[in-house]
Amino acid sequence: MKPLVSVIVPLYNAAPYIGETLNSIILSTYRPLEVIVVDDGSTDDSFAQAQIIAKDHPEIHIHRQQNAGVSAARNHAIRKANGEWILPVDADDKISPTYIEHAIDAIRNDVRVIGCRAHMFGARNGEWKLPTYSPGLLARKNMIHVSSLFRKADWELVGGFCEEDIFREDWDFWLSIMELGGEYIRLDEVGLYYRVLPHSRRSKAKSQKKAIVDAINSRHSSFLEQHLGGPLHYHRSWSKFLNLFRSVKQVGDFNHWLEGEKIFQKRNTLRVVNGVVVKHFATPNILRGIIYGLFCKSKAQRSYEYALRMTGLTPPPIAYREIRICGVLRESWYACCKSDCQHTFNELIGNPNYPNRETILKAIGQFTATLHKRHILHQDYSGGNILFNEDGSKIEVIDLNRIQFCSSLTQKKRLLNFERLNIDKEALKIIAKAYAIAMGEDPKTTADYIIAHRWKKHIKQGITNL
Repeated sequence: MKPLVSVIVPLYNAAPYIGETLNSIILSTYRPLEVIVVDDGSTDDSFAQAQIIAKDHPEIHIHRQQNAGVSAARNHAIRKANGEWILPVDADDKISPTYIEHAIDAIRNDVRVIGCRAHMFGARNGEWKLPTYSPGLLARKNMIHVSSLFRKADWELVGGFCEEDIFREDWDFWLSIMELGGEYIRLDEVGLYYRVLPHSRRSKAKSQKKAIVDAINSRHSSFLEQHLGGPLHYHRSWSKFLNLFRSVKQVGDFNHWLEGEKIFQKRNTLRVVNGVVVKHFATPNILRGIIYGLFCKSKAQRSYEYALRMTGLTPPPIAYREIRICGVLRESWYACCKSDCQHTFNELIGNPNYPNRETILKAIGQFTATLHKRHILHQDYSGGNILFNEDGSKIEVIDLNRIQFCSSLTQKKRLLNFERLNIDKEALKIIAKAYAIAMGEDPKTTADYIIAHRWKKHIKQGITNL
């Protein structure tokens, strides 16, 4: 049996729009459905307009209260609601006919909140681009619009919407709900049409940023400690002009990946979340920051752009992000899909009994030939940057910021590309032979040259069988 959904509509001086809003709800394909409207002391004919619609639709129930604010109106409506699931819809917005139906179809036991994509209309038009959800990002900013479904039981657990004047009661409410644990789902469909008015309440709230930060810190300290390691900070600029000197360059929806699980940390840091690997490059010194910021591309940007040119040879790129202050690069990140190749070439070193070792070595030789045929030279072609899967059927290369795309490659330059492969001579011969065959060259001559020009650093490390 399908659960009853209660759509709650706080109503205050929205007479020109309430008819559109209620009609969009009534056209929903989902049933059973009830609509609870609470008029929050409107001074126009909002109440009368709502009554006109309700007269022909018994599922609409209208209540009134003295003006107490949108949170109080929402709470009043939810107390009157009989539904297991609640969907708030503001009195000037609209929903799509299939939104509720598809949201209920997506319910699982671990789901707390279900939302959707949204489009703006009115004073602004276009998609309302909200960041992808993560608890860490929710601790910094809200990315869950108020017209998202949640359980009435969870509303009761958290004490409802805060009725104090904290300006961002929706963000506060979602923090309270997600503190209970569980998932947030955003449907890949436009289910909400958000009306932007010339003087919106949200724009006014921007001037109250410090009050918002103080309220969030006070009410959600545990959540912030867990996901941020401490409270939110309010940053005050002496002048809007000064903000021009601090810029964030971002390609793709990026922020939600910054909270991934740390899998590697040395000079650079690697995190992984939801099938995405994010590399945080070490903060450059001032000189390098000036060079990367003003004269050449950052490592993150180069990694992203080079990956776009290397389809099938590296994990697919997703995004990159940079932070500059006064034009100087301070921080940068690169995000790509997590590779199906979960092993590195380093695992073969010193292990002659590694499963499928010879097959994998041959595959690496053939892969290197593919790189060189496409005039790609990886200038850090070392064990940690070559990935392979269990049977060697797939090879990929990572750490792309030192890739060189050449108009042509001499044989000498190609063969010297093997000098960082820190492995025994017999294994290198297997790689060299497979490479030579793929390139149409003499295997013995190629192998002899590669072995004779091994990286001198290997000798210094005590490797004697080269």
